[in-house]
Order: sequence, then structure tokens, then C-alpha cells
Amino acid sequence: MAYDIVMFGHFARDRNMVDGHGRIESGGAVYFGSIAARRLGARVAIVTRLHPDDFPYLDEVKHEGIDVFAHPAPQTSGIENTYNSADMERRVCKLLGFAGAMRLAEIPNVTARIYALTPIIAGEFDLTFLKTMAARGPVALDVQGFVRVPHGRDLISHAWDEMAEGLRHVTYLKVDRAEAELLTGETDLARAAHQLAAYGPREIVLTQSSGVTVFVDGHVYTAPFMSRALAGRTGRGDTCFLSYLAWRLDHSPGEAARVAAAVTTLKQERPGPWRGSLAEVETLIARM
Repeated sequence: MAYDIVMFGHFARDRNMVDGHGRIESGGAVYFGSIAARRLGARVAIVTRLHPDDFPYLDEVKHEGIDVFAHPAPQTSGIENTYNSADMERRVCKLLGFAGAMRLAEIPNVTARIYALTPIIAGEFDLTFLKTMAARGPVALDVQGFVRVPHGRDLISHAWDEMAEGLRHVTYLKVDRAEAELLTGETDLARAAHQLAAYGPREIVLTQSSGVTVFVDGHVYTAPFMSRALAGRTGRGDTCFLSYLAWRLDHSPGEAARVAAAVTTLKQERPGPWRGSLAEVETLIARM
């Protein structure tokens, strides 16, 4: 089977807390990102691990026309995200569960134009897994799942020790502002992106609260987020990165950045994945 994008990562059952009130909701990049990419027309499959009792939650993804390769795990991954409604930009994250490392034997016999590794917690993938996928084709990597390290229930940001070797095998790299600074020591985004690109990635997709910035071959493309509300803040980076990848398949980096920013703007305004239309995106881009 041939796809545009095959995503690898844990499907999560998260607890999202706002002002002391919590809800258990589905999460993970394979959830938020796959639906956004599919809505933009990409042929998408996800490969994931979770407890068999939670397999029914995958029906929501399947109903979007996304193929799912699910493997049983002792538990389902999950993160408790605690927000204050006055500032939905900052959150405290606690580990609820971890589905374990993905194995080479769990890679399905499929092909893709992009293989997206989108872990949410360190330990989902090792360097061997990354190199194996890079031997198949272009790899997109969200570095979040290599620097978000569990210490007990706490999730601590920690430098990726194998970064120099790992990034040699990455074509599209996604980082946020804090991750870029952690990995490079640079507060200037352009210098941080230049340093990361020197390790090997061809395109750097960098997100922050104001929007997305893409660095490609010395060129910089920016597009703002213009959300009127942040009720759907969780899943912002996942949505932005996969929207970028889906549109980048057949369009320029600048066009892909604008589409990703528009989709993310709409996604942040309500909880859950973005389920809008390309017409909505085009209308919003016209106002940017």
C-alpha cells in the first residue's frame, strides 16, 4: 500500500485540566496530526501502540479515512496537561502512562512519500528505528518526543544525547522555540535553525505562540496564528507540523507555511482535531 504520509507514534488518552476542571480526551500527534493532514487531502496511515481496551478510540481516526496499524501495549500513553485559562500558552505536563518502545517488527509493509516520526514521550523510538525509516525514504521528525523525558511522573526537558547522529537522517525537523533554545543554546531563531540545519535536516519547521517559521536553504518563511480563542491549544504543534507536511508534498515551503498557520489558527479555537475544509483555510489565508 502506498501513502503520502505514514505516521509513527503513540495514540494517547490525556487528561486536560483547565482551572482545576479536567477531561479525559484522545491525543498525540498521530491523532491531531493525521486528521489535519487527511482533511487537506493527503493519503495517511498511522502506526501506533496502546492498550487493547482503548482500541475502540481509534475508530474516530478510521472514520476520517485514515488507515490504522495498531499494536497492543501493556498500557496506553497519556499526559496530564494543566492550564490556567488566563494563559493557555503555558502548561504543566505530568505522565499518566507509557505504551513502550515501538519495534522494528511493527513497521508495516507500506510505502510513503514522507515517514513522520511524531513521538510524544522520550523512549518511543531509538536511533535504530529512525535510521531504518530513513533508509526507506524522507523522514519528518518532531523532536518533542526525544527531549520530553519522564522522571517519575514529571516530564523534564532534556537535551537529546544522540542528536548529532539522529538529525543526519532527518529531512523535515519540527521544533518549538523552547526546544530550539535547549538544543542549540541560541535564543535567536534564525541562528538556532541554521545550527540545527547543519546537522542534516533540509527544512526546519519552528512553532511558537505567534505563528510558524520555516527555514529552507537560507530562506525564511513566516505565517501568523490569528486564533480568537485558545480552547483548542492542546495539539497545536502536531496540527501545524502535519498540515505543513501535507501541503508541502506538492507546494512550496511558503505556501505550506501559510496553510499550516491557517489550519492551526482554526484548530486552536476549539478542542479536538481540526475538521474544517480547505475553503475555510483559503478564506483565512486571504485575510493574512
